[in-house]
Amino acid sequence: MTSEFPPQPGGIGNHAYQLAEQLYRQGYRLGVIADERSKHGQEEAAFDATLNFQVQRVRWQSPRIMMYLQRLRLLFKEVRQADVIIASGKFSLWAVAFASLFFKRKYIAVIHGSEVNFKKPLLKISIEQSLKRLSNVIAVSQYTKGLTDHLNIVVEVIPNGYDAEKWDASIQANPNLAGYPKLITVGNVTERKGQLQVIKHLPHLLKTYPNIQYHCVGLPTETALFKNRAEALGVLQQVQFHGRLEDKALQAMLMAMDVFVMLSVETSTGDVEGFGMALIEANALGIPTIGSKGCGIEDAILNYKSGILVAHNDPLEFEKALQTILASKERFSQEAKQWAAAHTWDDRILRYIEIIEY
Repeated sequence: MTSEFPPQPGGIGNHAYQLAEQLYRQGYRLGVIADERSKHGQEEAAFDATLNFQVQRVRWQSPRIMMYLQRLRLLFKEVRQADVIIASGKFSLWAVAFASLFFKRKYIAVIHGSEVNFKKPLLKISIEQSLKRLSNVIAVSQYTKGLTDHLNIVVEVIPNGYDAEKWDASIQANPNLAGYPKLITVGNVTERKGQLQVIKHLPHLLKTYPNIQYHCVGLPTETALFKNRAEALGVLQQVQFHGRLEDKALQAMLMAMDVFVMLSVETSTGDVEGFGMALIEANALGIPTIGSKGCGIEDAILNYKSGILVAHNDPLEFEKALQTILASKERFSQEAKQWAAAHTWDDRILRYIEIIEY
């Protein structure tokens, strides 16, 4: 049971899809409960038809409480015939903890970050009590595990894996992208993902790199706001928002980039970056990374090898990191590929199976 699932983008959804697909390949019978995230569900229906396992979608409707009730109905129906239930995402944790009151099963939680970092006391306590009811808790990073240290529960860390089959080796870099250096962030255009932090650094970076270009790829949630900030800072010409791209177009753009950037920040509600799989995917293409300290990105970057960790709000530290990478681009590129190769699902799924079976 997951709060996100492809084809709509999102780290939790991609993780849930990979986990389900890898379990299927290992011979498990499984099903998925997930929401429709488009109003008519056409994208989801087409995607689900290609899968080797069944996905039961909760139809998009308003008010959203109707979707919550539908999720619970599906969960209680499936729990009766399941041996193991895996929950990923905020509501999923609450739902399976509730189901555990009625059915004795093995319940496994996968925690990504934000769901264990609520600032409102009632939400925080409800999630903490839910985790204590479950059989196993798996964190996707040491950072996320650290958010549960006060709970006195056993939490295993299994870092996210990336899909080594996702990229097409025959795709060439997009030749129409000018500028140097070219920076990119892939992810929902929001405060947490940190695009605004990079935009704030651009006035300083322009002094050293007058032709710098910054590309933002992802759902345009806060694009209008960030464009206004870029214009106010006088750097709108240096920033391009591309919206959501299909994998081939995204890969062509990535391969034209010099550095992948993710300056994630913690929001006032406790929304945090639990890992940052997009950084590993960029590494797999040989693109070095710059990411924020103090969040799950610390687990996704091998510092001064695959990339460099910086304080998200320090333009001088960011500039130094950028200069260091550009001066040794080939070395960082090779280290990035080696780091990505250590994050495939081959090892990750065996660790999940060990927890499922024992």
